[in-house]
Amino acid sequence: MNEEQRAQLRGEKVGFIFQSFMLVQSLTALENIMLPAEIAGLDNASQLGQEILEKVGLGHRGDHYPNQLSGGEQQRVAIARAFITKPKILFADEPTGNLDAANSGKIEQLLFDLNRDSHTTLVLVTHDNELAKHCQRQLLMNAGELSEVTASDKKTDPIDVLAPTESQAG
Repeated sequence: MNEEQRAQLRGEKVGFIFQSFMLVQSLTALENIMLPAEIAGLDNASQLGQEILEKVGLGHRGDHYPNQLSGGEQQRVAIARAFITKPKILFADEPTGNLDAANSGKIEQLLFDLNRDSHTTLVLVTHDNELAKHCQRQLLMNAGELSEVTASDKKTDPIDVLAPTESQAG
């Protein structure tokens, strides 16, 4: 697969939500959301953008620029932008990392609702144990080693899983 084919695959099948939102400051919320759809050549980018803007509760804020939006609103725009092309897989880097508890819960619910409705595989990178508990499968990265978190591990804090017990240490 050459670089152009990889870029096309990413554009059509993969979505990203960045911790720092990565919104284009010179574009409105609606334009930011529409951007991937336009790049993908979708004829109805404006309609799709408005629909998903409504879904994330920002239908009335579509003409606002990122600097006119709160952190929670910017994150919802970033999530809407990631879902507009209905990617098969979506990578989300600390999607609630920059938010307060109230907004974090709302974003979390929105993320999983869109995930379910779009039939998208969601890959979350998070330090938030509460967010991780909502995932169907959890993997833990420790010192470069990736391991599956088992059902019994999920009953405890993943940090506790990392610490050896006395019988394991001795």
